Amino acid sequence: MRIGLMIGSDRDRQYRERVRGFIADAQSAEEAGFASMWMPQIPGYFDALTVVTLMGQATRRIELGTAVVPVQTRHPVVMAQQVLSTQAVCEGRFTLGIGPSHHWIIEDQLGLSYERPAHLVRNYLQVLNAAFAGPGRIDVDNDTYRVHSPLDVTDLVPTPTLIAALAPVMLRISGEQTSGTILWMADERAIGDYVVPRITKAATDAGRPAPRIVAGVPVALCPAGEVDAARSAANEVLGHADYSPNYKRLLDHGDARDVGDVMAVGDESAIVERLRGFRDAGVTDLAARVVALGADRAERVESQRRTQAFLATLCSQM
Repeated sequence: MRIGLMIGSDRDRQYRERVRGFIADAQSAEEAGFASMWMPQIPGYFDALTVVTLMGQATRRIELGTAVVPVQTRHPVVMAQQVLSTQAVCEGRFTLGIGPSHHWIIEDQLGLSYERPAHLVRNYLQVLNAAFAGPGRIDVDNDTYRVHSPLDVTDLVPTPTLIAALAPVMLRISGEQTSGTILWMADERAIGDYVVPRITKAATDAGRPAPRIVAGVPVALCPAGEVDAARSAANEVLGHADYSPNYKRLLDHGDARDVGDVMAVGDESAIVERLRGFRDAGVTDLAARVVALGADRAERVESQRRTQAFLATLCSQM
């Protein structure tokens, strides 16, 4: 299992510090030996693809990816143009994570349709995969898109694509048409008993390689007496199960009730044991979302530094 980091929205940084902070975070992750760094598209926050492009220019080895960009907000040709431009800067190290997002973002915040999200993703990928095949003309007609467009950005192909696949139909699409899935709020049982068998069968039936299973997992290094408080903090900052039916259905396939139950938290041995459980369930890539604990900024910065430094020691052990 490769160990990487997932960035959060760093509200502790001043506005003018954030761009420099993203770049510094990517450089320090690369220097520490992490395999990857994942940028979520947080509603109302930085554009994930732009941030990855900045990181790509400042690094040389580390894989960079989005986790994930909603498909409804960009036409697939526009997405392909931006993705391939990002890939050119990253020199082949970029992995695109996309998904249909959630009704409370697409409908409630943006006023767009959330009708038949899996159907949309399937048709979207048909255009995107054609665009990622190499420079040339895209010719795709389906019942969502009619595309006849030239595209000539880079010959670095193909760009790996992962989709946020939580339901059976999405897992089948992911296995058939992409490099794998990127998950959030999935515990070991949900991954091992539900996700891995379905996506692997779909990939095998389609004649594709074994899929990547990228799992976003909150992590916090802390004394045993602070574990419950850490889980509560994760639920407050990161929990969406109560208003995201997609996450709720995924949780129902495992033992967790919210994101705090998915968390790898406690002392060093507790974190190692939990991460080994994810590895043994079939996770190929860990995207560790460090949860910084503390009453003020200084304490949170130190908490993040301590947790991240410990995770770096595990990069060659998993």
